[in-house]
Order: sequence, then structure tokens, then C-alpha cells
Amino acid sequence: MKIAPRDVDAALNEGRFVFVLDIPPNFERDVRSNRAAELQVEIDATAMAFAGNGVVALQNVIANEISEFRYGGGIEATAPVRLVMRNAFNPNLNSVWFGALMQVMNNVTMLTLILSGAALIRERERGTVEHLLVMPVGAGQIVLAKILANGLIIVAAATLSLIFVVQMLLGVPIQGSIGLFLLGTTIYTLSIASMGILVATFSTSMAQFGLLAIPVLIVLNLLSGSATPLESMPVWLRYTMQALTTTPHFVSFTQAVLFRGGGFPLVWQYLLIFLAFGGAYFFVSLARFRSAVLKG
Repeated sequence: MKIAPRDVDAALNEGRFVFVLDIPPNFERDVRSNRAAELQVEIDATAMAFAGNGVVALQNVIANEISEFRYGGGIEATAPVRLVMRNAFNPNLNSVWFGALMQVMNNVTMLTLILSGAALIRERERGTVEHLLVMPVGAGQIVLAKILANGLIIVAAATLSLIFVVQMLLGVPIQGSIGLFLLGTTIYTLSIASMGILVATFSTSMAQFGLLAIPVLIVLNLLSGSATPLESMPVWLRYTMQALTTTPHFVSFTQAVLFRGGGFPLVWQYLLIFLAFGGAYFFVSLARFRSAVLKG
């Protein structure tokens, strides 16, 4: 896809491209004349594994194409072309920067789902659901209380981890607004907590809940884009994950805010996605709670 030079930075900030190849004017003429020429590759280093593997492949492709064009292929020759790499958002390709922030994000997902589901399972195992039913509260209030209580605890823990561990102890630079990240994380945790309640409604004991939660968490972790980039997945799988869960959107939101320094105009659509998924998960989990827990 061809884009104008003035749009390169905006495209990388929005996460629309991982690689942008900048071909200067008169490049073909310089190669034909055997004069020194330069190509520049802009790389989104937030996708470290994908970017690292892609750079090697891109270098080979460019070298082979230039050799084929200049020398007709079939011979080993070095064209007078220098490929310049510019790693955006992580110039030194420091894996600690990427790994630390992704671990905070993964732990937010894991702990929110487990704690919210376990809170409901404990009520069922101890028989205290019946006590809740005789109180002047509705099913929606019970579910919402579980979601809010556990979600806010996770947000507080994520805040402390981000400031004292990631930023101060590990020295990872935070490019964007921590407040905006926490706003998005708060909305996101409500949707994941609703998912945890939903998984818990299919369980009658903590052991059953653990067996159900493990494959759910594995799928969310491996296919969210935090461990392996979405671009390396089949298109149908990528769209399926984006349509069924908020986790891939949370990865994109985290990278946009904390790595690229994006503001509200860049990430507002992710907040709407979190709200939409959170509302859907909440009403489905509420329906399951009424049918499987209250009537079961």
C-alpha cells in the first residue's frame, strides 16, 4: 500500500503498519548508474518479535530484487544500496520495555477473570447465595457488586505495578498518559470480570471453574496479540478474536497509549469497544446467573 511521506508517522502511531519502506527519488537511476543509494525502513518496534523476523525477511527480499533488477539474477553481487532501519517507539529494541508492559496487561486479564469468577463460586460452595437472595437486592446488583469489587482491585494493583515496578524499578519509559491508560483499563476489567462471572455460571465448584478458566486464559493470552502479533495469524482467526473478545483491542489500546504516546483522539474507539463488549458480557452473564445459579 502506498502512502504519502507526511502520513508515515500518523500511520505508525495508529498501528496501521508495522513496516514502511521509504524509496527516495531517483533511486532507480542511482542503482542503474551503480551510484550509492539509500532505502529507509520505518519499523513499529512495539511488535518486537514480528518486527525482528520481518526485518531479516525484508532485507533479503530487497537485496534479491535489486540483484535481479541490476544484474539479472543468478550471480552473487552487492548492489550499491544501503538499507537504513529506524525502529520507532523502541529504538534499542529493548525487550524489557515490551515484556514488562505486556505482562501487566496479561496479568490484568488473568487476575480479573479468575477473581471475579472465584468470588461467585465461593458463594455457591459455601451456600451463601441463599443468604443473598433473602436480602433486598436483585440479581443485577449481586453480579455488578462482584464485577466492581474485583475489577477495581485489579486496577489499583495495575496502577501500583505500572508506577513502582515498570516505571521506577525497571526504568521503562511511559510515553503516554497513565490516567488515560487506567481509564481504559477500568472499562476493560469490567468486561473481563463479566466474562469471569459467565464462566463461573457453568461451574458448580472451584475445581470445575479452574478447568474451564485455564483454556479460556490460554486462548486469550496466545491469540490476543501480546504473545504473537495478530498480523502473523490467519485472517479468519484474527477477525474471530476481535469479534468475540476485547483482549486484542486492549493490546492495541495499551500499545497506542503507553508505547506511542497516543491521546484520547487516537484511542476513543477502543473505549467504545470496551463498553460495548462489557455491556454484552454483563447481560449474558446476568441471564446465566439467574437461570443457572438462582434457579439451580
